[in-house]
Formats: sequence, structure tokens, C-alpha cells
Amino acid sequence: MNFFRVIINLFHFNRTNWKAVTLCLLTALVFWFFNALNKDYSTNLRFAVNFQFDQERYVPVEPLPKAVFMNVSGNGWDLLRKSLGVNLPDMNISLERPTEVKKIVGSTLPALLAGQLGNLQINHVVTDTLYLSLDPREKRRIKVAVDPANFAFASGFGRLSPIVVLPDSISLEGPKSVLDQLPDSVLLELNEEEIKSDFREEVEVKVWREDLLKRTPESVEVIFEVVEWIDVNKTVRLVVENVPGNARLNLVKDSVQCLIQVPRNQLEDFNEAMGQQVAVLDLKGVKKGEKRLLPRIQGLPVNTRLIQVDSVSVKLY
Repeated sequence: MNFFRVIINLFHFNRTNWKAVTLCLLTALVFWFFNALNKDYSTNLRFAVNFQFDQERYVPVEPLPKAVFMNVSGNGWDLLRKSLGVNLPDMNISLERPTEVKKIVGSTLPALLAGQLGNLQINHVVTDTLYLSLDPREKRRIKVAVDPANFAFASGFGRLSPIVVLPDSISLEGPKSVLDQLPDSVLLELNEEEIKSDFREEVEVKVWREDLLKRTPESVEVIFEVVEWIDVNKTVRLVVENVPGNARLNLVKDSVQCLIQVPRNQLEDFNEAMGQQVAVLDLKGVKKGEKRLLPRIQGLPVNTRLIQVDSVSVKLY
């Protein structure tokens, strides 16, 4: 009876024995856990994988696989440490002909990786296939251009000078298959509005698959002059050239009206040069009869723009 009373008292928790019972249970649990870890087990582990190839000559077209999952066996302590990422080795796979290897079947990996696992043994590879895509690394130079339609000017303003891109080309380095698909030139992505002063801006050059390409430089400078244009209506003296020798000429008028745009800052110089412009009507090759022709305006100052000119009615007999 005393023995059973002792057992009953042991499992009867009170202030005097609950700490002792808890300590005994924890000690037993720790002892069992430590003893269990001394045995061999198998589990799935994720191993980082590195592909070794000449990176100066070859470059991935698609991201390379970063890990491989394998079922491995080993001591419990070793598996515990490696499952926590402690002393977990990276797997190195050497590629002697990178462009020829498109995939590595999982069943062939144990022979490649067995010597890199230390005390662990490979049971089987969980990852089915590793897909690879590598290309020779090459360089190519492409032109950089700008579409003038990408610029919208404030009312009365416009571009005076040609659009200059500095530099006008960039060097690209990357996979050959990607470089081969690029056009000979690339248009800059611009959408500027209400421009009314000289334009000078650095613009990034964006190309297809730029994540795989090294751009040198990555941006270029776009420059052009902007002016305010003034409309000037002007009467220009008409001059006829190359009248056929056996023909008689009948002109309705001896001058024509022109609409010319002049930069505001050059308007005074333009007014001083009034009278130096002529409208040349070239009749070379014109057959007899009544025709309506457009004359050619000569003598316009630099930076002015001819917007409109009246046509001339001509009658040759």
C-alpha cells in the first residue's frame, strides 16, 4: 500500500513536487532528443548551386537556376545543422561548353555533386531538371535618334536648330542572340510639352532586354535651340528665268506675296534686309500654254522659314 501511495503522491501536483516533476520530464525529453540525433536520418535539403564557366566569354540569356533540392541521408546532428543553414555547402557545376548545355537532368546530378556533400549521402534528386540558356558575350554599337514629333512647343515657339544627340551612338554588351535582334538604331523615349526655351536634357537610352545588356553610356544629351517665331507678310519682286527663245510670255503680275517666319530676336535684322529677296520663276522645260507655277524665293536671311508663297499664272505663246 505504501508503494501505491508513493506513486499517487508523485503524480499529485502540489507546491512541493511540481517543479521536480517538470524538471524530470524536461531532462527525459532532452536525453531522448540528444540520443535520437545520434542516429541516421534522411530529409530533403535545398542546396545553392553555382555554375562555373568563363564569364568573360559567356553570359546567361535567362537567369540560371539558383538551387537544387536533394533527398540526403546523414547523422541527425549534421542534418539539423545543415537544415538550419549552418555549414551547408554550395553545389558547383562546371560547364566546359556553356552554349551547348541546355538542360541538366536531375538523375545525372548525383555523379556531379556526390563529392561536395561531405558526410551526407545523396538518396535521390528532388529537382527534376535544371534548364540553362547561355550565349557568347558580344559587343555592338547602335545609333541613337530622336523623333521631332515628340516635342510640343508653346504657342508661337518652335525649334530653330537641328536636334543634336551627344553621343549619337552607344555601345551594348551582352548575349549574342539578344544583340542580333536589336535594330540598327533606337529612338529615345521623350514626350516634352510647352517648350519655350533652349532645350538641353539628359535622357536614358532604353533598349529591349536592357536587363541583360550593359549600356555605355546609359544616357545621352539632347540639345536644340528654341525661338519665338514672328509671322511676316512680305511682297517679293518676281524675276523670270529661262524663257524659251521662240516663246512669248504673258504674266499677270510682277510680284508675289510670301508668309515668312522670323525669330523674334532677328526681326530687326530682317527688316533692314528688306528688298534683298526675289521670287525666281524658272521656265526651263515649260511647254507652251497656260500654267500656274510656284516661284522659288531667294535671298532669305539665315534662320528664317518660308511658310507660304503665292503661285503665279503664266501663259506661253
